[in-house]
Amino acid sequence: MKPRISVLTLGVADLERSLAFYRDGLGLHTPGIVGREFEHGAVAFFDLSNGVKLAIWDQDDMAHDSGLTKAPASSTSFSIGHNVSQRSEVDEVMEQAREAGAAIVKPAQETFYGGYAGYFTDPDGHLWEIVWNPGNLAERTDLSPLP
Repeated sequence: MKPRISVLTLGVADLERSLAFYRDGLGLHTPGIVGREFEHGAVAFFDLSNGVKLAIWDQDDMAHDSGLTKAPASSTSFSIGHNVSQRSEVDEVMEQAREAGAAIVKPAQETFYGGYAGYFTDPDGHLWEIVWNPGNLAERTDLSPLP
């Protein structure tokens, strides 16, 4: 398999609530919910960096499409890492997330590897790590959508 992951999809309990959290609260760019004309098709896509998309899809629809039984989300199954280019951005993003309705599960603090990071969960319990790691900064620090 070649490393071509282009979409990360989160199963959510309430598509409209999650849309508001990510679009209005965190400021991620999206055209909004698309696919409503299809049964089990309503989804919202958000632009991340380097062409990667974040998708939110109703968890019932994801279970239906995959054929799996719906199961409760677990915040410790995986985390999404959002790397920032400056230490101060960790606090800014954590505060923005808190104001958007995120639960701060670990306030930003110094890390064992010389960085600075904190954790929050979105309204569905998906775990996000906001991290400044001077040893792992992306080459491209402008994370606005690419043309």
